[in-house]
Amino acid sequence: MAQQAEIHVSRKIIEGAQAPSADQPATPPGHLRQHVWFATEDSGGSTAPSPTFEWSLRGTYSHEGKFATGTAHVFLAHGHRNLERPLILADGFNYGPSDLPSVWEHFDKKEGGGFLTRLRDSGIDVILLGFDERHTYIQANAGVAAACIERAIDERIGAEPLIVGGVSMGGMITRYALSRMESEGYDHQTGTYFSWDTPHQGAWIPLILQQMAYFFESFIPEDPDHPKQAELIRSPAAQQLLWGWVENSKYEGPVATSSKLRTDFLRELADYGQFPQRPRKIGVANGNGLGVGLKLTPGETAFDWKDQFNTVSAKAVVQPDKGAKEPIGSMHIALEIRRSSTTAVPALDGVPGGTLGSFGMVAEALGIEVDERFHSSCFVPAVSAVALDFDPVAWDIDPALDISAIDRDRSHLDDFLCDTENSPHSEPRRALTDFLANHFTR
Repeated sequence: MAQQAEIHVSRKIIEGAQAPSADQPATPPGHLRQHVWFATEDSGGSTAPSPTFEWSLRGTYSHEGKFATGTAHVFLAHGHRNLERPLILADGFNYGPSDLPSVWEHFDKKEGGGFLTRLRDSGIDVILLGFDERHTYIQANAGVAAACIERAIDERIGAEPLIVGGVSMGGMITRYALSRMESEGYDHQTGTYFSWDTPHQGAWIPLILQQMAYFFESFIPEDPDHPKQAELIRSPAAQQLLWGWVENSKYEGPVATSSKLRTDFLRELADYGQFPQRPRKIGVANGNGLGVGLKLTPGETAFDWKDQFNTVSAKAVVQPDKGAKEPIGSMHIALEIRRSSTTAVPALDGVPGGTLGSFGMVAEALGIEVDERFHSSCFVPAVSAVALDFDPVAWDIDPALDISAIDRDRSHLDDFLCDTENSPHSEPRRALTDFLANHFTR
């Protein structure tokens, strides 16, 4: 039986340390402000066109007593006066409300071949689906996706099957929504389901960085007008998406089953058949499909910083590959310290996958200079994005697998494409947009 992935934390006082004097402040760097770590900034969407219609949506069902809400921007295809060939693209993982003009701007980049404009030119009506709380329960936002699907069916002229999917967590939200609709006997009239760098089997943010978000947050004065820096990591969405998660900087124990929200969500997906069965299922991954990862060596130091008085420090290590009580870093302020290690946790930082600037974000927040090589690490492993069939808790798979060499029947998807390199998570790379557009316009 495989050993359980765990994290260990030592809170021993630094040997020989003394409480800081008045001229040695026991506080984080002065520029450290209260803001949400690991959230990506929206572009503002200044170049996005105005939508033809805007729908206000309320979930068709609640979760944990919560009805989620959202908004859809409908862009009719050129020449259309009514909705005829609907494609729903759901927004992904982040903090706060969706910024749909920014979603348009991102996916219609010139570098990606003007993906959304290309779809409209081909006769597809594009519906961008956003959520008022991207960080809430996947099941709650799936209720909003179901409401959007029902609205599209009601508004559509003719009987053209829907195309439904999403980017990042948006792919999980629509996967759940379609699967649940089928299970409950509702005809979602969807011909194609698609996902874009969706963490079907789990995403990854380094455990040491999660701990730092919690640890340094506790030393920052609260500002009621701004969310705390660990709010995204502690959110329901993060707990459900991340393969490894810790609830605070002191937590010790299993990391793959530490959140009941994730284990419950995985059980619900299984009860609904894992994936919708009626539509054709396709997906793209921002990770390299040839088994070529990032240039990050397991166990090497990404950054190691302390202030001039040695009253504040932060050290982050690239995740070691399994082993027992392998050090992953440390942090301290005055006499408060955490030294962390892991057992049986795979070296996911450098595996092929869509990347996120996790180390870079934390280093910037702490005012630490970090080598560009360490700025980004894997966020959605390619083996997860193409929905290979393996245990999403045990992760009994080589995360650096050469996907191009395996039997494609090992995926839950009917067809998929990986990037030729490890590109930023959700980046509209031309090969990926071509793949999807060709499927959608067949």
